Amino acid sequence: MKKNKRLFLIFGLIFFSILSCVLPQDQKSKIAVTIDDLPLQRIDHFENNKLRKIFDKLVKNIKSQRIPIIGFVNEMKLQVKGEYDIRRIVLLKKWINAGLDLGNHTFSHPSLHDLSIEKFEEEILKGEKITRELLNQNKKELKYFRHPYLQTGRSLEAKNTIEQFLSDHKYTVAPVTIDNADWIFASAYDKAIDSNKTEVMKQIGTEYINYMKSKIEYWQGQSIALFGRNINHVLLIHANTLNAEYFPELCKMIRSMNYKFVSLDEALHDEAYKSNDTFIGNGGISWIHRWAITQGKKKDFFGEEPQVPKFIMRYSGINSE
Repeated sequence: MKKNKRLFLIFGLIFFSILSCVLPQDQKSKIAVTIDDLPLQRIDHFENNKLRKIFDKLVKNIKSQRIPIIGFVNEMKLQVKGEYDIRRIVLLKKWINAGLDLGNHTFSHPSLHDLSIEKFEEEILKGEKITRELLNQNKKELKYFRHPYLQTGRSLEAKNTIEQFLSDHKYTVAPVTIDNADWIFASAYDKAIDSNKTEVMKQIGTEYINYMKSKIEYWQGQSIALFGRNINHVLLIHANTLNAEYFPELCKMIRSMNYKFVSLDEALHDEAYKSNDTFIGNGGISWIHRWAITQGKKKDFFGEEPQVPKFIMRYSGINSE
C-alpha cells in the first residue's frame, strides 16, 4: 500500500511538472516599438556634430536593450538645402548596421488630408529612394509604411485608394495601438537643454516615464474592453533627444508591466489586426479607437485618456495635443 502511495505521489509530481511546462506561467503581453521621423524629429534645430551625437546615443541605447526596432524615415531630412547630405545618410547606415529596421514615412511628412491622392502617392515613392537602396545593400526589404500624423483619409475613397496603392507597391501599413504625445515632452526637454536647466530636464524625464506608463495602462484597458484580452501592441515614439536619453528607462518601465518586446512583424500576427476599420476623419488616432468606432462604440466606451501635464504643455509652448 505504501509502495502504491509512493508511486501515486511520484506520478502526480511528474504530471504537474509536465503541466507547468505546457501551461503559460504569468504569460507576458507583447509590444513592438516603432520610432518615427528618422533621422531626428527636429533635425534642423541641431548643427551636424550635435545631431550625430544625439543619433548615436539613440542607437546605442536601443542596442543596449537588445530589442527589435523599426524606424520610419522622412527622406527630406536627409537633405540640406535641397541636396542629399552624405553625413545624414550615414546615420541611416549606422541604424541598419546596428541590426535595426527601416520603414517609409513619406518624403516630407505631409498630411494625406492636405494633398491630392496623386501628390500623396508621389510623396510615398519619393520617400523610399535612399531607404530602399540602403536596405537592399544589406539584403533587407522595405516592407512597412506609416502615415504621417496617423491620418489615413477623410473619405473611404481616399483611404481605400491609398491602401490599394501601398499594397500594389508591396507595403504593409504600420498601425499604432499605443498612441501618445511624447513629442510634446521632447519639445519641452529641448527647451530645457537650450536653457541649461538640468533640474527641469530631470523633471520632464521623470514625468515622461510616468505619463507613458499611464498611457500604456489606458490602452491596455481599451484593448480588454474591446477584445476581452490585451492584444499585441504597437507603440509609437519619435526620434528625439528625450528618447535618446530616456529609452532605457522607458524599456525598464515597460518590462515592469510584464511586457515582452517583439518585432512589428510578430505583433501584427495578432488576429486583432484583421479587424474591420472604416474610420474616416481628421484625427490621427489609435487603431484600437478606429476599430471601436467601426463597431459603433459610444462615447462612454473611451473613458478618460491620460493627458500631458499642464506644466509640460506650458513649458513646451505647444497649445494642444
